[in-house]
Amino acid sequence: MGKENLQVVKGIDLQRYMGVWYEIASMPSFFQPRNGENTRATYSLNDDGTVHVLNETFTDGKKSSIEGTAYKADPKSDEAKLKVKFTVPPFLPIIPVYGNYWVLQLDEDYQWALVGEPSLKNLWVLCRQRQLDEEIYNRLLEHAQQEGYDVKRLHKTTQNDNPETEAPKDKGFWWIKALIGK
Repeated sequence: MGKENLQVVKGIDLQRYMGVWYEIASMPSFFQPRNGENTRATYSLNDDGTVHVLNETFTDGKKSSIEGTAYKADPKSDEAKLKVKFTVPPFLPIIPVYGNYWVLQLDEDYQWALVGEPSLKNLWVLCRQRQLDEEIYNRLLEHAQQEGYDVKRLHKTTQNDNPETEAPKDKGFWWIKALIGK
């Protein structure tokens, strides 16, 4: 099952999209911890026009992170269809993992976004703030459902006002736990 003709944002300004995005809810990818809290993504432009991706989350009191690169799937298109590449495992990055990152909806002020991909297995609701207005959240879910996503699978992400930023760092074994569903 999938949908290659998802409605995506056109004319995204990548410079404005850069910065910190907090995960409000997700249907996470297979290598993303399922019980993460205070999950966020930080994007910054690289000199070559690609995007540096830093995904961070707190699981069982430990901070986990993974870094990757995003780039336009078709550099000539104005559609917000990006590809992302991560290398796993984090402690010995040797296996490239690729995914789609399609911006399905985006606030005109770049304050919230709905991100998905054509298999309809992964979906993220992102916001510049740790909380998103419930009315906006419900509109995004309605849009995702109209596109074919099973929004019942969405998991709301706990976002604390003052997350513990100095938590001990996970040594990179979280991805193994994620693979086996722990």
